[in-house]
Amino acid sequence: MTDAPAEPEVLVEREGRALRLILNRPRQINALTLGMIHRIEAALDAAVDDDTVQVVILAGAGDRGLCAGGDITMNVRGEYDKLRRFWATEYDLIRKISAYPKPFVSLMDGITMGGGIGLSAHSAYRIVTERTRIAMPEVRIGFFPDVGGTLILGTAPGHVGTHLALTAGDCTAGDAIYVGFASHFVPSGRLPDLVTALASGDESTADTVARFAEPPPEATLAAEHAWIDAAYDAEDVEQILANLDARPEAKAHEAAATIRAMAPTGVVMARAALLESARLGDLDKVLRLELHIGHSFIGTWDFIEGVRAQIIDKDRNPQWRPATVAEVDRAQIAEVIATAGI
Repeated sequence: MTDAPAEPEVLVEREGRALRLILNRPRQINALTLGMIHRIEAALDAAVDDDTVQVVILAGAGDRGLCAGGDITMNVRGEYDKLRRFWATEYDLIRKISAYPKPFVSLMDGITMGGGIGLSAHSAYRIVTERTRIAMPEVRIGFFPDVGGTLILGTAPGHVGTHLALTAGDCTAGDAIYVGFASHFVPSGRLPDLVTALASGDESTADTVARFAEPPPEATLAAEHAWIDAAYDAEDVEQILANLDARPEAKAHEAAATIRAMAPTGVVMARAALLESARLGDLDKVLRLELHIGHSFIGTWDFIEGVRAQIIDKDRNPQWRPATVAEVDRAQIAEVIATAGI
């Protein structure tokens, strides 16, 4: 007997007028590999001049989520050149998706994190459901939000983006739309019918999505914007922590404790990157900035230690160097931003 051939990591399917791209690593919550990125890019390139393709639909296999992110264990294994290639190729795909000339619909059902946000949150139609959990948790692993995330978070209403970036907080459907990760809410039970309608209907993609969309659940972050905006209205993280400590709200104190548990260098870099990305205001420039910043983290203690503690050993007890926000070299952070040359 011979083993059955493994299924492709991305299923590329045609359904009526739709090109369907299904991330197909359900046991890993469809975590991205370099091969998956190449396969998606090739499928999109082939569909550009195919007049029978009128809409692209991105989804994840299984019932856990669209995509849990990319394989950053390459950094722990010392595969630095491979990691650089992965990021560069991933960012090029994000650019392609954001500017794709045909309607691109992303089904952000379930867990959508890191690289999953990169593939979906810059597309034309970004669908969330009651099962959606969106997060940029990079400061938890000794890194900073990337894949264009600093632009979304840096231009979110008030300072909610900074709050999410520094606490590695997550969003449900209402918050995802409020922050800017998503555009429409469709209950998960209606997604199969939405796909069928997109693939077979005669109306435009915009009209089809609007027909299936429902008012999103309440955005809890919108209800809490007053204390968030007041506390995070500072450029330096030390001042933000002092502001949080001084607030009367219990959630502000919880946020301060959470930030202090994150990677200090990642937190300080995240704040600086959000400010710079908001100033740039352009996805291509922001991706160039993030790639430059990402290279500065390759091989660092915190990035290796964070991945070890949170993903590999799962002991959830990373030992950061430096150990506190106060000890982070601000001049070094500023130099990384300045030398991006953007």
